[in-house]
Amino acid sequence: MGPWLDGITGWLTLNPQWLAVAVFIVACVECLAIAGLIVPGTVLLFAIAALAGSGALSLGETLLLGFLGGMLGDVASYFLGRHFHQNIRRLPGLRHHPEWMSGAEAYFHKYGIASLLVGRFIGPLRPMLPMVAGMCDMPFPRFVAVSLLAGAGWSVAYLLPGWATGAAFRLPLPEGFWPEAGIVAACLAVLIGVSLNTSLRGHRRATLWIGCIGGTLLIALFIGYHYLNDFDQGLMALVQEHRGPAIDRAMVMVTQLGEFKKMFVASAVLTGLLVVARQWRQAIFVGATLLGAALINTGTKLFFARMRPEVLTDPLTSFSMPSGHASGSFAFFLALAVLAGRGQPTRLRLTWLVLGCIPAATIAISRVYLGAHWPTDILAGTLLAMTVCAFSLHFSQQRSLLPAMPPRVWWLILPVCGALLAFIAFTGTSHALLRYAY
Repeated sequence: MGPWLDGITGWLTLNPQWLAVAVFIVACVECLAIAGLIVPGTVLLFAIAALAGSGALSLGETLLLGFLGGMLGDVASYFLGRHFHQNIRRLPGLRHHPEWMSGAEAYFHKYGIASLLVGRFIGPLRPMLPMVAGMCDMPFPRFVAVSLLAGAGWSVAYLLPGWATGAAFRLPLPEGFWPEAGIVAACLAVLIGVSLNTSLRGHRRATLWIGCIGGTLLIALFIGYHYLNDFDQGLMALVQEHRGPAIDRAMVMVTQLGEFKKMFVASAVLTGLLVVARQWRQAIFVGATLLGAALINTGTKLFFARMRPEVLTDPLTSFSMPSGHASGSFAFFLALAVLAGRGQPTRLRLTWLVLGCIPAATIAISRVYLGAHWPTDILAGTLLAMTVCAFSLHFSQQRSLLPAMPPRVWWLILPVCGALLAFIAFTGTSHALLRYAY
């Protein structure tokens, strides 16, 4: 695959005017039935996104093209399944690999709509599930609604890392940026590696190990954050370079979701709904996670008293480390993801956690974009929430695993929390824009 990939990227380097088309086509193929299993689209997407980040395309253009290409692949796969129905098994490729179809079909029948949302982030299932949905005559409006949500998260998760890598190589960053970034990446790789290994092996103390490692990294960050100054300055410069009025407004709407008072209200509502639904153990887990993250964040922020970046025209008076937006949003969405994964296979539980990290990470990134926090502030808030969530889950499952919640509870929680978060995002945007003006 090396020479083939080098050939494509080399040609696109010489012909950058075709990068937009390449992002769209590769994203489409990656989500297209059968083709997505054959073409190594994930590696190719990263490489092309890195070329786009080198100055050929803006981040918004790259994400939009990836999103539209993925949606085209989804819709084409859906109508392929709807047209052929059971005869789809006779198509070339599926005829000789029936396991591709049977695995996706079993997954769809078991998890329904959730399979389209979660399966978008599982390589072998991503291109097959839309076709299975069409084959099973899933209503098209429902399919599109789920695909729009999944596609938005997928484009960010699969294209943003590559684009950011390309942009980082293009900018004149501080001398110590890459060594410090390497240290941060290595520490996070250890945390993620241990989390995956202990979870996939079914280790009974997996959450305890995750909490201990997360807490250790958090303490190390508190002690040594001033040694990561080049990392903070370089990443802040990278993000600030791409500010614009349209993205400013979107980021202000996003960042309002993580404000302490509003997140406290959302957390109280979620815990209250679990109590009303008589999900006592889940309510204790969620309450302990959200309250613990809030209390520890407030205490450590006063203790370290780190000043904010000098970017805002109206500087915030509170201290910046750890980020309350990051700790609050990660605690909230990770707690929801943990509840969503109860009673499901390990890989699906991990996928729910990845999905929960996407909105939380978006809120956290908005703080760096708006100049309200240093990147290490965000990292500290994330590690804090992850550590508290892991310990809370560990102690909640001392005697037995948390049970899965019945669908009726989810039909109570999701609409209420969704409406509340939408209300928070759309209120006070004009005033907040003045506050975060650049």
